[in-house]
Amino acid sequence: MKQLVLPIKDSNILHEVQDTLLNNFKYGRRNYTIFQVGKATLLRVSDVLALRRNDIFNDDGTIRKNAYIRDKKTGKQNTLYLKPVQNSLIAYSQWLKDNSIDSEWLFPSIKNPSRHISEKQFYKIMAKTGDLLGINYLGTHTMRKTGAYRVYIQTNYNIGLVMELLNHSSEAMTLKYLGLDQVSRERMLDQVNFD
Repeated sequence: MKQLVLPIKDSNILHEVQDTLLNNFKYGRRNYTIFQVGKATLLRVSDVLALRRNDIFNDDGTIRKNAYIRDKKTGKQNTLYLKPVQNSLIAYSQWLKDNSIDSEWLFPSIKNPSRHISEKQFYKIMAKTGDLLGINYLGTHTMRKTGAYRVYIQTNYNIGLVMELLNHSSEAMTLKYLGLDQVSRERMLDQVNFD
């Protein structure tokens, strides 16, 4: 049976997930930063984990304004705006230095730094986080879905922007991806003044 992965819609739960990723694992700073980058860029986990340091950092160690990648699944070019995740990346860069972790990968495997962390390993981290918090809908796609949901809500329901950021071709696909079920639709409709 396929696991149901949903966006984290409640900010308090989001903060608990982020805090758990950061503080309940030996390599928490890496795990937290993976989540933050995925949430801010709306990339699929495979694309987040495949980022290289030189995609994100300039030669002098500063963070690029944009990263340019090709999505693995779609093959489409993708421009990532990095400013929303800049502080997390600065802290992460310092953590890598402090722990003498040297790799071409932005998110290296700790056991084998010549490779990046695997999707399977990151899934285990997300599942463990869900177990610790009693949340049954966390997975590797949580960060992408959460970022998409937050963009949607905080841009006054700009579905076109969310579709573009996700590289989706239909509004229906994006709405389903956002987890906008009947309860969510009713909650939004309750905010509309029909008088």
